Amino acid sequence: MSDPRLDVRKTYKLLINGAFPRSESGRSYKVLTHDGEFLANVAQGSRKDLRDAVVAARGVQAKWWASTAYNRGQVIYRLAEMAESRRDELASHVAAAEGITVLEATASVGRAIDRIVWYAGWTDKIAQVYGGANPVAGPFFNFSLPTPSGVVGVLVSQESSLEGFVDAVLAPIAVGNTVVAVASELRPTPAVLVGEMSATSDFPAGVLNIITGVTSELALTLASHEDVDGIDLSGVDVEQASELNVSAAGSIKRVYRPKVNDTDPTRRLRAFIETSTVWHTIGQ
Repeated sequence: MSDPRLDVRKTYKLLINGAFPRSESGRSYKVLTHDGEFLANVAQGSRKDLRDAVVAARGVQAKWWASTAYNRGQVIYRLAEMAESRRDELASHVAAAEGITVLEATASVGRAIDRIVWYAGWTDKIAQVYGGANPVAGPFFNFSLPTPSGVVGVLVSQESSLEGFVDAVLAPIAVGNTVVAVASELRPTPAVLVGEMSATSDFPAGVLNIITGVTSELALTLASHEDVDGIDLSGVDVEQASELNVSAAGSIKRVYRPKVNDTDPTRRLRAFIETSTVWHTIGQ
């Protein structure tokens, strides 16, 4: 006897300030597999949703940076634990989104989880690697200290639905920034799944915010937003990246543009940190 039940289809929602709202516009759009089959309905975020996410990211950034490097590392490592427990689900979405075999998708998920652990390990090493004590003439200590830029907007890679997302959002988060990410327009579900995990893996609400929707509709708002301190342009083509770079210059943002065949994984870590110089007298 056939099962008379209908599938309960999930509509994937936004992640803003630790909650999962639908778009304020009420819009959603269909996401298809690589083969053109229906995969899911996904919220189509609006410019207002994006602005709400920036407010959430700004509100928690000082708290996130004030937490110890060890604590930030543990929070990110917890995300890796949760991703490991949902490895098969992630692999099925990566396979459907990118048109690769389940075996290849499983390997991709494994690399993404390994990279999450790698970023967790960096949190308490940033100060040693990118900071230092400077020699000065006089009875003073002088230190160079890496500090986060603040709120970072990320236009996630359109092709790499999971690995590209992990690299783009966790590099700035690991060094103390908070993130507003616009997920891959055609392949958003792996990113949304990671967002679901982050909301229950000790990330303070607002550290990671994920907007799904039409990248071209959201990109200019993110690049020109005056309360966004940096932007990663991985998810747009060269022509649009140049236009957004000009928009970002209006509020003096840091801009990261990926290089072709870039083999330096620490470049993203360096992209959104500032260097503060601190002087202190030597006590007697």
